[in-house]
Amino acid sequence: MTETEKFKSRITAYVIVCWILAAFGGLLFGYDIGISGGVTAMEDFLEKFFPKVAERKRHAKEDNYCKFDDQLLQLFTSSLYLSALASSFLASIMCKKYGRKATILAAAVLFILGAAVSGGAIDMKMLIFGRVIFGFGVGFGNEAVPLFLSEVAPVQHRGAVNILFQLFVTIGIFIANLVNYGTSKLHPFGWRVSLGFTGIPACFLLLGGLIITETPASLIERGKDAKATKVLKKIRGVDDVFAEFDQIKNASELAKTIKNPYKNLAKSSSVPPLIIAFSLQLFQQFTGINAIMFYAPVLFQTVGFKNDASLLSAIITGIVNVFSTLISIYLVDKSGRRKLLLVACWIMFISQATIGGILLVNLKPTGSLSGIEAKFVVVLVCLYVMAFAFSWGPLGFLDDVVSNARLYFLFAAWILIMGVSVYFLLPETKGVSIDAMVDQVWSKHPFWKRFMVESNITYADSMHKPAVVTV
Repeated sequence: MTETEKFKSRITAYVIVCWILAAFGGLLFGYDIGISGGVTAMEDFLEKFFPKVAERKRHAKEDNYCKFDDQLLQLFTSSLYLSALASSFLASIMCKKYGRKATILAAAVLFILGAAVSGGAIDMKMLIFGRVIFGFGVGFGNEAVPLFLSEVAPVQHRGAVNILFQLFVTIGIFIANLVNYGTSKLHPFGWRVSLGFTGIPACFLLLGGLIITETPASLIERGKDAKATKVLKKIRGVDDVFAEFDQIKNASELAKTIKNPYKNLAKSSSVPPLIIAFSLQLFQQFTGINAIMFYAPVLFQTVGFKNDASLLSAIITGIVNVFSTLISIYLVDKSGRRKLLLVACWIMFISQATIGGILLVNLKPTGSLSGIEAKFVVVLVCLYVMAFAFSWGPLGFLDDVVSNARLYFLFAAWILIMGVSVYFLLPETKGVSIDAMVDQVWSKHPFWKRFMVESNITYADSMHKPAVVTV
């Protein structure tokens, strides 16, 4: 009997609401990614906070690779990521001690505060401080939301539900592009509307944090077994949830027996999942998606589009991003993870290498591409975004060099390395529960199975000892 057959469940209206409301954390992350590139292309914003950059932009013969070269402008964009990285450690502790729901609520509050400070910024310090608060919201949201979605999803739909987070990231980017396109005409405060608009989806996340339930895994971790059983019945829509409860309980008990979790990372049985988890996240960044999505308006301006046209082109890539992620939701539990990743690697490699070639040959330091060449770059960017959105985006979460041809060759090289790594090292996890990965995935992989010999306590062994709970 497969785990899909053993763990009974049906999709209820309540659990769908929980998925959607929690996924607003992804929408906020996507909005923060998309909004920055458009805001930094607005003349009013640059005049107020980065007058030197605004002055360089006005010079028609300015070098394409240098006009956005400004350390404070780079600090504006990078401060969100730096603070998100720092806050993720705090968010991890909060997730474990107080639960996923509390962490999501904290993220919502931080996003609302960040929107107020950034939208009302009167000087550089206030602007950067607002971005830092946004970053803390991203750190807390990105820690709790994917974990929440994974833990409330039934095993047969886990892949599709996990992709909800990335889907909402793409929707957030798309909304940001639409907002930027509209506010670029609101002089001189359009940028304030763009940054402050974050507060609206943040309020939905706050409301969602109050409505959603805590996950059964989190409740069991904190010794609330009876409540976990009731929640499991509620989100599964059936009363017979004891097989799944036993699995979660036994996995939790097994985790508690590990006294030195960081020391155990050095064991050979921990090497395969550690390498794969680290590599997928590293590779996802080296695809170049942040350079493309974050600075799409700047890139399109550089290759020859005017401000409005560049924002409109960014909207087009946003639409492609959203619909391609929907394809991933449909295919991930049917075709599997490996196949999607491998197909995408070929598409992204060809796209990035071609963009690099066009920029290297045709984009001069003081000129722009012809109309046909510029439109072809937009098509290639859309093709690249499509491939990323149905693969590395949901399956894996420098502005002065965004138009440098060598950057795209670098991304293409990394994508080739990624494809080879996926083909030989990444096992398929379709239809396998999280707690059964060692027995059913790593121990059977032709390369990684050699590392599993010292893993003497397995998921199968733990299942011989049923969990008991009094309801």
